[in-house]
Amino acid sequence: MSRIFCLPLVLGALAALAPQHSWAQEGVHSAPEGFTALFNGKDLDGWHGRPHLDPRQWDETAQEKKDQWQSEVQEHWTVKDGALVNDGHGAYLTTNKQYGDIELLIDFKTVPKADSGIYLRGTPQVQIWDSTEEAKFKLGADKGSGALWNNSPGAAGKDPIVLADKPFGEWNSFRIVQVGARTSVWLNGKQVVDFAIMENYFDRNLPLFPKGVIQLQTHGGEIQWRNLFVREIAADEANQWLRDNDHASYTSLFNGKDLSGWKGAIDNYEVIDGTIRCKEGHGGVLHSTDEYGDFTARLEILIPAGGNNGLAIRYPGEGDAAYAGMCELQVLDNKAEKYAQLDPRQFHGSAYGMIAATRGYLREAGQWNFQTVTVKGSTIRVELNGSVILNGDLSSVSEFLANHPHPGKDRTSGHFGFAGHNDPVRFRAVEIRAE
Repeated sequence: MSRIFCLPLVLGALAALAPQHSWAQEGVHSAPEGFTALFNGKDLDGWHGRPHLDPRQWDETAQEKKDQWQSEVQEHWTVKDGALVNDGHGAYLTTNKQYGDIELLIDFKTVPKADSGIYLRGTPQVQIWDSTEEAKFKLGADKGSGALWNNSPGAAGKDPIVLADKPFGEWNSFRIVQVGARTSVWLNGKQVVDFAIMENYFDRNLPLFPKGVIQLQTHGGEIQWRNLFVREIAADEANQWLRDNDHASYTSLFNGKDLSGWKGAIDNYEVIDGTIRCKEGHGGVLHSTDEYGDFTARLEILIPAGGNNGLAIRYPGEGDAAYAGMCELQVLDNKAEKYAQLDPRQFHGSAYGMIAATRGYLREAGQWNFQTVTVKGSTIRVELNGSVILNGDLSSVSEFLANHPHPGKDRTSGHFGFAGHNDPVRFRAVEIRAE
């Protein structure tokens, strides 16, 4: 996990922008700089009909149902005065394009007792409802709109931080930033969700999908939408946003200049452009001077095509990190053809040989990834680019790759480091926090 200084974030630049009116209707704006309009103000070009549906079932189900859903769109969705209008019925209006990390701007106006929402990556949802409807107070309606209502009870983001809805008849404005599953929501200028994980409603054992459609939900009452703009967030900015919005305090393990504070295979690593790089054709474990028990580490990783390395967790200072330490968290180019036949417990983020990480969340080879590792007792959690790809308990593991024992898996403390495997994998912005 290597790192170089990231580009300054431009999220929030929106506040300084004064949208210019491009259409005749009052309150209908052109896209701010850097954003693309999802709705052209005239027709439904770029959209199709789709109901609440597990995105994994779309390809199969759409063959039979897409004509029906499209007819529902034609019946229940109209365009009036530069706004999309739904009568409360029919299939949800759904973008043709799929999106990953985004900043989304959208205005809505609804009526009493209406209930709606915005699906992100085809998943429910940023909630919209009537905060005065007493019959739904038991569901949380009195707390207001904007939360990730389909998160599990008690989970971060399930309820809004503040009530920010405007009175009926007035337009409300959302700003939503989503990087990986990490989601922040502002309603009418007030933050209602702060850096919460959006759960995968369709399978809570899996992370939120890497990409998916945006959907405007219909739910029994008229709702209008306007000023729908999206900005796709590139990797460097996404990484910086993840760092800036994690409000915990960390201690730097790398000064960006040399390997002061590190021990082990120092001769097999080098400092290049503010990053730690394993020398090509060399390996061994480079590890922190200090030892840690429970901790959270965060860092950035750049894996070249076909690259292989690892994070040494609670490493004793000698031996193979995967076996002598608590574990080696694999660092690997998952898409390299030469690794196609690996055991699932050998891919990126996995506790090597013990617990498999979920694949599909690593950036392309040659791009920086942002990774956070939390170790508490016998448990280990890996968050990659904003999505939790591993959350397991090593004490419960009884089956090992090639039946190879892992004598170090029950260690309660040790060093943090990099387990080089001859490839020039790079790490930067390496930080740690003792728990």
